[in-house]
Amino acid sequence: MSASYARVWIPDVEEVWKSAELTKDYRQGDGVLQLQLEDGKVSVCVCIRAVSVYKPHQTLFISIAHSTIGLLELEYKLDPKTNNLPHLRNPDILVGENDLTALSYLHEPAVLHNLKVRFIDSKLIYTYCGIVLVAINPYETLPIYGTDIINAYSGQNMGDMDPHIFAVAEEAYKQMARDERNQSIIVSGESGAGKTVSAKYAMRYFATVSGSASEANVEEKVLASNPIMESIGNAKTTRNDNSSRFGKYIEIGFDKKYRIIGANMRTYLLEKSRVVFQADEERNYHIFYQLCASAHLPEFKALKLGEPNTQSYVSRIWLLHCSNDVILFLFSLQPNNGHLSVFCELMGVTYQDMSHWLCHKKLKTATETYIKPIPKLQAINARDALAKHIYAKLFNWIVDHVNKALHSTVKQHSFIGVLDIYGFETFEINSFEQFCINYANEKLQQQFNMHVFKLEQEEYMKEQIPWTLIDFYDNQPCINLIEAKMGILDLLDEECKMPKGSDDSWAQKLYNTHLKTCALFEKPRMSNKAFIIQHFADKVEYQCDGFLEKNKDTVNEEQIHVLKASKFDLLVELFQDEEKATSPTGAALAIGGRTRLSVKPDKNKAGQASKEHKKTVGLQFRNSLQLLMETLNATTPHYVRCIKPNDYKYAFTFDPKRAVQQLRACGVLETIRISAAGFPSRWTYQEFFSRYRVLMKQKDVLTDKKMTCKNVLEKLVQDPDKYQFGKTKIFFRAGQVAYLEKLRADKLRAACIRIQKTIRCWLARKKYLRMKHAATTIQRYVRGYQARCLAKFLRRTRAAIIIQKYQRMYVQRTCYKRKQAAALVMQCILRAYMARQLYKALLREHKAIIIQKMVRGWLARQWFKRTLEAIVYLQCCVRRMRAKRELKKLKIEARSVEHFKKLNIGMENKIMQLQRRIDDQNKENRVVSERLNSLEVSHAAESERLRVELTRLRGAEEDAKNNANKVTSLLEELERLRKDLQNTRKEKKAIEDWAQTYQDEMEKMISELKEQNHLLKNEKNDLNRLIQEQSQQWTEKMQRALKEETQQLENDLNEERSRYQNLLTEHLRLEEKYDDLKEEITLAVNVPKPGHRRTDSTHSSNESEYTYNSEFAESEEGTRGGEDASKAILDMSLFLKLQKRVSELEQEKQSLQNELDRREEQFQRARARDDEEHKKARSAELEYESLKRQELESENKKLKHDLNEMRQSLRGSAEAGSAAPGSPAYTVLLDQLNASNEELEVRKEEVLILRSQLVSQKEAMQHKATMTEPLPYIEDVQKLTDAKEISQAYMGLKETNRLLESQLQAQRRSHENEVEVLRGELQSVKEENNRQQQLLAQNLQLPPEARIEASLQHEITRLTNENLDLMEQLEKQDKTVRKLKKQLKVFAKKINDLEGGQMDVSPGQTADEPVHPVNIPRREKDFQGMLEYKKEDELKLVKNLILELKPRGVAVNLIPGLPAYILFMCLRHADYINDDQKVRSLLTSAINSIKKILKKRGDDFETVSFWLSNTCRFLHCLKQYSGDEQFMKHNTPKQNDHCLSNFDLAEYRQVLSDLAIQIYQQLIKCMENILQPMIVSGMLEHETIQGVSGVKPTGLRKRTSSIADEGTYTLDSIIRQLNSFHSIMCQHGTDPELIKQVVKQQFYVIGAVTLNNLLLRKDMCSWSKGMQIRYSVTLETRADLRITARVCGALKPVLWPPELIVAGLVFIPAEVIIAKNHFFFSVQIVKVLNLYTPVNAFEERVSVLFIRTIQTRLRDRKESPQLLMDTKLIYPVTFPFNPSSLALETIQIPGSLNVGFLTRV
Repeated sequence: MSASYARVWIPDVEEVWKSAELTKDYRQGDGVLQLQLEDGKVSVCVCIRAVSVYKPHQTLFISIAHSTIGLLELEYKLDPKTNNLPHLRNPDILVGENDLTALSYLHEPAVLHNLKVRFIDSKLIYTYCGIVLVAINPYETLPIYGTDIINAYSGQNMGDMDPHIFAVAEEAYKQMARDERNQSIIVSGESGAGKTVSAKYAMRYFATVSGSASEANVEEKVLASNPIMESIGNAKTTRNDNSSRFGKYIEIGFDKKYRIIGANMRTYLLEKSRVVFQADEERNYHIFYQLCASAHLPEFKALKLGEPNTQSYVSRIWLLHCSNDVILFLFSLQPNNGHLSVFCELMGVTYQDMSHWLCHKKLKTATETYIKPIPKLQAINARDALAKHIYAKLFNWIVDHVNKALHSTVKQHSFIGVLDIYGFETFEINSFEQFCINYANEKLQQQFNMHVFKLEQEEYMKEQIPWTLIDFYDNQPCINLIEAKMGILDLLDEECKMPKGSDDSWAQKLYNTHLKTCALFEKPRMSNKAFIIQHFADKVEYQCDGFLEKNKDTVNEEQIHVLKASKFDLLVELFQDEEKATSPTGAALAIGGRTRLSVKPDKNKAGQASKEHKKTVGLQFRNSLQLLMETLNATTPHYVRCIKPNDYKYAFTFDPKRAVQQLRACGVLETIRISAAGFPSRWTYQEFFSRYRVLMKQKDVLTDKKMTCKNVLEKLVQDPDKYQFGKTKIFFRAGQVAYLEKLRADKLRAACIRIQKTIRCWLARKKYLRMKHAATTIQRYVRGYQARCLAKFLRRTRAAIIIQKYQRMYVQRTCYKRKQAAALVMQCILRAYMARQLYKALLREHKAIIIQKMVRGWLARQWFKRTLEAIVYLQCCVRRMRAKRELKKLKIEARSVEHFKKLNIGMENKIMQLQRRIDDQNKENRVVSERLNSLEVSHAAESERLRVELTRLRGAEEDAKNNANKVTSLLEELERLRKDLQNTRKEKKAIEDWAQTYQDEMEKMISELKEQNHLLKNEKNDLNRLIQEQSQQWTEKMQRALKEETQQLENDLNEERSRYQNLLTEHLRLEEKYDDLKEEITLAVNVPKPGHRRTDSTHSSNESEYTYNSEFAESEEGTRGGEDASKAILDMSLFLKLQKRVSELEQEKQSLQNELDRREEQFQRARARDDEEHKKARSAELEYESLKRQELESENKKLKHDLNEMRQSLRGSAEAGSAAPGSPAYTVLLDQLNASNEELEVRKEEVLILRSQLVSQKEAMQHKATMTEPLPYIEDVQKLTDAKEISQAYMGLKETNRLLESQLQAQRRSHENEVEVLRGELQSVKEENNRQQQLLAQNLQLPPEARIEASLQHEITRLTNENLDLMEQLEKQDKTVRKLKKQLKVFAKKINDLEGGQMDVSPGQTADEPVHPVNIPRREKDFQGMLEYKKEDELKLVKNLILELKPRGVAVNLIPGLPAYILFMCLRHADYINDDQKVRSLLTSAINSIKKILKKRGDDFETVSFWLSNTCRFLHCLKQYSGDEQFMKHNTPKQNDHCLSNFDLAEYRQVLSDLAIQIYQQLIKCMENILQPMIVSGMLEHETIQGVSGVKPTGLRKRTSSIADEGTYTLDSIIRQLNSFHSIMCQHGTDPELIKQVVKQQFYVIGAVTLNNLLLRKDMCSWSKGMQIRYSVTLETRADLRITARVCGALKPVLWPPELIVAGLVFIPAEVIIAKNHFFFSVQIVKVLNLYTPVNAFEERVSVLFIRTIQTRLRDRKESPQLLMDTKLIYPVTFPFNPSSLALETIQIPGSLNVGFLTRV
């Protein structure tokens, strides 16, 4: 069998394991292996451990990536007994994996090497080993524990991120919430391995992620307890400067919302002996040195503290005891020692008693009591025992008070326990402390083994694969040896009870009991005072000296009595009898982990309390350990194993010997062994298919991935025992993944060779074609040059011929043109003379015709006037006679009024109905007319544009004429210049002659000067070069300084903007919090009434100019509450402001009243003068009134006749019931109604015409009456000289008054009806409120379950009733709509008929009709871009335009920014009428309403984008129409006319700018919430280029989304979402610059989140993943987002890691890399280089030397050690001014906005 070049591990004395390669094939039965070491050192062990059997398929793996320098060949002999082969090495791509179980070969050297590579090369201290987190102490501060890292791990699955203590904490927190089960984190390891720090970081994670359930900040208290416990429980040892000398288990309690509510701490086995004795180079507890360092403080002066080296327990240190206000001082006992006096004084005990019992002891017999002096040694031991006892009591007292501070009154729902306990210890001298520590580790290891075995077997059962029991190490025999009956602890307690018990006798009992019966117990050969126990980790020899004394822990009772008699209360409290309570939790553990574990045993009896201090230490420790194990077994454990890399505390230094020793002791290798015994490698079918797709042929790929994997594996691996197929995974034996990786690498390597072959062929052919093309090109250019020479000769010959031709043609043409010009001049003069003669004759004839026409027209008009007057006079006489007759008849009929009312009562109602229909139709006509007006305005604008264009063309024509005149003058000038040219030529000839002579003379001088000039030029060049260099240097220096200064200013500006915007965010948060508190107070004061709250329409805002903040919001909410909310407590400051404002308004009202009185007096005087003028026209008016009355009487008769006809028809058809449609009665009625309707329409038109004329005259009268001189009005009235016009105006006025009076009465009736309806609604609301209160009182008496059910039933009933009411209202609305549609069709038909009838009238018919008395045309309105609204409609405006406007629906079809334009036009009108209160109220209402809608719907991107666009547009409108010149540059003249004229709203512009900033930040937060779950999946995990990157083995901690399925996000999802954001903002009309800023922020979020996850995920740092990222970014930037280069810069964080990895692999100089990545932190650059991991066998790693070089060059940087980017960073936003070209007067308001109450001005 071939196995050459297989890489193996062989034992080594120094490095434990060393790598080597086989140089010769191994054959079955060979006893020697030919190996080649990878270094030159040879120190190989002969004995090797048992390894797995060498299999044929394992030997097929060949690695060619090895070093060829310094190799040494040797022969390696196999063990003849076992004949086991060395361990195989894993492929290079599996080295450095996050999870050790992902390794193909699972054994000790593979684990050690993987940890070493991660720790030394990649600087990674955390590694998973199945369910265990292995943490190696780096002895260096790393930037991986900040809040940003906590946020990055929060909510992530454990396998998705790199190993970390935060990942374990997150897993525990998530399982607690998901499984409803308590959790525990077990942190163990040697002293100095980092247990305490790991536990501290876990608690910090819980405190940061969960927060506190109250304002007490319990999480801060939990973290603050750590320094206290470290000061009294930690000390410096030879292995650790801050070693915890006690074990602790901290339970962090959570409520139902999984927020921290409290904590509890339990401690184990405090090392009390350290108080009185420390080994060399060790120290006592930190608290003593802290006290000594604080001795100079005033509060410590009375304690008489000194330097540590002056005290007895301070080189063997003295004891200090600190509490709130007391210090306990123990001393070295000497005669008349001053320390004893100080001690007794501080402790409040008598000097005689304490000195006596420190040197004596009391002996009791059956009859007598003796006091006996004790020897010096016993006195010293008694003193030390007292010191230890006091310190232990104080330690427990502090722990109890910490627990009290952390205790919560809220019921605990669940907890997470953090166990920080000592690891397995073995020293040169091991005593009682090491025995207890190792005993605790045996118990924990047993629990760990059972948990690992359970998980392993559960996985097999879950996947339904056949399995056999796995043999694992069971340490129960060792535990029985220690704690069973007649065990070591039992014998130790028994010996302690003996009167003359000693360590020697106890040792003999151990030998006699266990030496021959237990294989785990041994006796040292050279000692009778020691014993050896075979622990799970190693053999440990314990010295028996001191075991009994430490187990007894006895204290002289008389000394205790002296302390109990102290005057110091705290000391008495420490030694008082107290009940035994092992844990203050006290709650029983229920199934499911919802309540806490009961760790409190039954209370001791009163007689047992006095014997508490006599219980042995071993028994106490065993009981507390048993309670701890019960707690751990009731929780889900999570394991953290801390490893100490070296004994010298060197940073990132790895000692293999120490590491292997700890790995064996902490159970990591046992986990590996259990995993390796079964199927350690596990792949899902999708992952296997994705990774090994290259090994499959196209025909092997089926639709069923599971069947595909089965078929492929049967072909690739022949032995079916090497794998098993589960439900969702494939399980592999050890080594199978390496074999598959080898096949995959071979396949990829063959593909690479083929690709290289093809590319090289393509390059050679390309080179050949390039050379061929070059040769043909040279030939072509040579031949072309020759052809061009020939063509040039031919072209010159032809040119000479053409020049001759044109010269001759020019001479002939000039002669011809001269003759032609003379003939044209003569013809022109003759024709002009003849035309003038003809024109004069025609003009005389035309004037004569005009005179004749005028004369004849005058004669015809005179005859027509005379005839017309006669006819009119005859008509008047006839009509007067008929009217008199009719008047007599009417007088007779008028006497019976009641009969007339009965006849007309039905017709009046019908007329009123028809009148209402006419009003509705007129409203629609007005809408149509407004539309026509807008079209006419646009047509007028177009006409004006064309007129301007015509004027421009005419001007161009004039310019052309002027240019023609200029041509003539230019020709004259040309002739003059020709003469000058001839003179100049003559002068030139003379000058040339003189110049020739002068030239000869000067040539000599020039030759002499040339030499001098040459020298001067050289000097000049040198000086110029020097000057240029200096100027260039200065320019570069100035540019660099300017650039730096500009950059600094930009940074300062951005920082200032960011600071300001952060302050705005904080202000908004506080404002929201204030609003929430206000609502809570309001709810607490007033009981809310159910039902609808009616809005008060008379609400108005009276705040001052600066009350645009929350005060207005509060007052607005208060006024909207109506009568219910009026009972709330008012803000006193607001009340005073309102009171002051009311007084100001009263004064203003009084002044306005006085002004009105004065104006009325002026008007009365003018009216008196007008009455005199009207008296003359009064007679004609009365005459016309009588004629009009006659017409009305005739109309009345006609109506009576129609009514009688209708009655007869109805009476005739009453019996037959023919009132249905189509019957005669129905037809007659319909005809009458139609006729009446037509007549009323005619009358209505007359009334409207008169009303419009009257209103216009009235406005003119009012305007002129306000002036001091009323003469213009009198002159206007005098213009009405025609009596008919006066009478017609008077009649129109009377009709208008009647109509207005009827409308007023109708409105009054409708108002009264509405008041009655509202009163009924109010009464129903009150009844509903009473009913609700009764139901509430009844529900409060019910039990909780029935109360909830009753409330739900009541709510369902209420909602059902509301739905029924709404359905009824909907049906009524539908009926009304149908009815109105029918009426609309009828009116439309009538309008069409009327228009047709008017067009059919002939001119002859119109001539016979009398002239209409009044013909007043309507003038088209010219809108001014303003909207008028009433003060009481302000709330309705804000409600319909802001609060109830839906961007998705109504607003999507609007003009972008239409709400902003409407608000501004309303603001313009308030400014136009100079109403400052209205301006202030409108702006404040709008701002607060926008804040309210954003608070309500702030998580909807479309809503936030809509209001960001409208807020910016409103802000731009305020700037554009402010009147400031800087904002009016792009305005049209019409827009400049629309500028605000009365108010300066600069302060409100700042308020709107702040509001826009807040909306922008809300938009960014909303966008981040949407993008956040997409980024990692789409940018990192999704394969945009299929097949480039494969999935590596991930071990037990599977990534949740290693293969993208249908439910995961892809890059297309991100691009679609970005396009959605962009289209929404464009649809809402957001400014382009603002869109760019939003897109830049989007890309920053994508880049920051991607980079942060990349820095925390080693599996993503690979060549193929870099290609995927670059391709993804390219697709994003090419999306339709109109991205600029400045915006693309935000994606730089995503692009630089792939570039950095490529630079490291192709050996780009370090200076170039540093220069290109200057904007990133050094720690980030080094982190990426360290994280790079090959995915395929042909990839290489970044060399360590290159990383060290980069790290060295980056040391000089002064920057923050921050690892992750701040994903919450928001760039400062700016709002560049963007004026609108839209004219305000052209804006049309759709009816869907429901703002019909606005009036266009």
